[in-house]
Amino acid sequence: MIGIKAIIMAGGKGTRLKPLTCSIPKPMVPILNKPTMEYTVELLKKHRITDIAVTIAHLPTVITDYFATGEKWNVNLKYYEEEVPLGTGGSVKNAEDFIKDTFIVLSGDSLTDINIQKAVAFHKNKGSKATLILKKEAVPIEYGVVITDGDGKITRFLEKPSWGEVFSNTINTGMYILEPEVLDYFKKGENFDFSKDLFPKLLADKEPMYGYVTENYWCDVGALNSYTQTHFDILEDKVNIEMDGYQIEKGIWIGEGTQISSNVELVSPVYIGKNCNIREGSKLDAYTVIGDNCSIEKEVSLKRSIIWNNTLIGQKTHCSGALICNNVEIKREVEIYENAVVGEASRLEERVIIKPDIKLWPNKKIEENTVINQNLVWGTKASKTIFGFKDVSGQINIDISPEFASRLGTAFASTLKEDGVIIVSSDSLNASKLIKNALTAGIESTGTGVIDIDKAVMPVNRFAITHFKGNGGIHVRLDDTDHNQVHIEFADKNGVNIQRSSEREIENLFNREDFKRCNADQIPSSINVENFQEFYINNGMGLLKDISSIKRKSPNILVSSKSQPMQKLTVQFLERIGCEVQQDYRIKEYRQIKDYLPVMVQQVIIGTADLGVVISEDGEKMILIDKKGNTIQQEKYDMLVMMMLLKEGNKEKLILPYTAPYGIEKLINAQNIEIIRVKSNPASIMYAMHSLDGEGKDGLSQYILSYHAIWGMGVIVDFLIRNHLRLEDLVEEMPDIYFIKEKIPCDWQDKGRIIRQLVEEHQDHNIELFEGVKINDERGWALILPDSEKPLFNLYTEGFSEEYAQELSLFYREKVKQLLQNQGQ
Repeated sequence: MIGIKAIIMAGGKGTRLKPLTCSIPKPMVPILNKPTMEYTVELLKKHRITDIAVTIAHLPTVITDYFATGEKWNVNLKYYEEEVPLGTGGSVKNAEDFIKDTFIVLSGDSLTDINIQKAVAFHKNKGSKATLILKKEAVPIEYGVVITDGDGKITRFLEKPSWGEVFSNTINTGMYILEPEVLDYFKKGENFDFSKDLFPKLLADKEPMYGYVTENYWCDVGALNSYTQTHFDILEDKVNIEMDGYQIEKGIWIGEGTQISSNVELVSPVYIGKNCNIREGSKLDAYTVIGDNCSIEKEVSLKRSIIWNNTLIGQKTHCSGALICNNVEIKREVEIYENAVVGEASRLEERVIIKPDIKLWPNKKIEENTVINQNLVWGTKASKTIFGFKDVSGQINIDISPEFASRLGTAFASTLKEDGVIIVSSDSLNASKLIKNALTAGIESTGTGVIDIDKAVMPVNRFAITHFKGNGGIHVRLDDTDHNQVHIEFADKNGVNIQRSSEREIENLFNREDFKRCNADQIPSSINVENFQEFYINNGMGLLKDISSIKRKSPNILVSSKSQPMQKLTVQFLERIGCEVQQDYRIKEYRQIKDYLPVMVQQVIIGTADLGVVISEDGEKMILIDKKGNTIQQEKYDMLVMMMLLKEGNKEKLILPYTAPYGIEKLINAQNIEIIRVKSNPASIMYAMHSLDGEGKDGLSQYILSYHAIWGMGVIVDFLIRNHLRLEDLVEEMPDIYFIKEKIPCDWQDKGRIIRQLVEEHQDHNIELFEGVKINDERGWALILPDSEKPLFNLYTEGFSEEYAQELSLFYREKVKQLLQNQGQ
């Protein structure tokens, strides 16, 4: 058409189409393996319009790299980029130098086969300044409605009317035929919209403006439902466009290079792109669209699903009404249901289930057997395993959102076998309170009561559970080194961490959403308890045997913690029992505790403090420093506890984690006390210790000393003063142990293989398989234990001498590294 130019508006972000448009602009979303905008370019070329301007804004290079100058389509493309949003009219005004005469405006993100010649002829015959291309729509309320008279002249506009305002069913398609002078109403660079700003002005000025009602196909590919419907319309031959590939029989299109096994069932209409491989036993049911370079494994079932390019679908996988983006890998026996969307470059492991209407944003990795029943927007990984080493943790509003927390609270309450109450608490930060409140909402939706003890620490929550005779407890805190990392810790009715069996039960309910629910009249009111920490301090004082002696001696203690509330509570408790307390805040200047310890050691040695203590963020562990500068932590602290218990002489059994040095056990065996070894996770250790001595009147218990650091500090001070001892006196009595701990990085998938190979190589040796692989020899022992939260192995070695310990550590470190390098085994 001589003299007619076209402008394609291609600046749309496609927000309603996400996650399809996370990495591509809306006009580049593919329909039958071609960008939507390509159909517009082909339509213009069909009507001999070859001079085309393209207005671009969002991810512009994706468009310009693909279409370039337009030479491939025998058209001339010129691009106009918006640096700031200009609106539909402003973006076209930005290309004003391109326009000399009548021009047509089309959208790059809609599909149409309109007869442009007829529309332009209508425009010319009416002498119109602006002709809007209209379409009859049965449900017009989502569009701009245009009212015309009997001659086609526009008399009124209604922007997304209510049903009471629907006086016509002709909608604005966003395609216009315009004369250049209509753009004179606005200046270049102004933000204005055609339908909201320009056309009402033309109407007010009584400029000739007409509506051309087309009977041809038009669809705004702006939402997921219309996007999929467009594919189905093409397959039903409702759109007059040329389709790439060969129609091997009616309704079955196949691209070049595609191979289909002989017993694949194809139910028309079906479209398969280029260079695909469809394996035997698969069924491609009606309205299935497959992109280029896809591999469909054996016995796959696809129905009403759209698969983009370079995607692998594993054996016996089923997709019904799903939309799968580019470069997705789907393993065997995966189920993906209606209206689910899997974003670009995601990976779904075996037997994953994606529930209906779920959207996965790009680059998600879903672990095997996981059920996905909520949208995954942030983060990179989803797993049916929620719990880590001792809690549920992740980035706030990414891994752990309020929606996630609410479901988690519901799942925990649903595991309770009887009606009762759960104790909840958090630190004082707003993010922690947000997650605590979401957990509370989930709990109460099951009819389970909640007692909120407000600002607290985990040991206080543990005590509150037993104090109120609760059925369990949840504490939320943010990591002091990363305020975006949230920790959610769960306890049972005894106040100890829930066992792995309970964690699995919660995870299963969480993934299946198999929750207990109650009626409106059964939803309880939360009970808020203020200043519960006062009860905690008083109960801790009751555990001590001789507070009067502590007050007379008034030992001087230097206290520090990365958690300010924890430090404050420790100081309050120690001052109440009669200690003189100094505080050191310099720990905040150091990212890692180990870097801070030399500073505190020096202060204890040269200062007035009798000893120093660092309390962990969670309030469970402590590091002690004596007046001589000895640092007592981890294994040395365990030995200190054992020595105190032995001196007290009232224990028959004691607990040791499987990873603890035998040097500690040797010390105990000399006193004829039974040692019970348990797995090294906190829940197992805590449960075993609590079962032996609980939280009774005797504060000198292994459980309290190991998991109630504030109370435990009081117990240690009480013990030292009653026995006229200094901390360094106990340290001097400690036997030497030669114990080394290391971490060896690995890939997650290597863990099982390495353990298997270690067992096979050492099956004729003295090995133990209680937890990890423990190998004994004449020099000592080595334990190789896969980490439960991180991609690494923990290596523990103990030797009968320092030299032997180092030899064992070096040997097994290199052994594991060598096995890691041998990928093929």
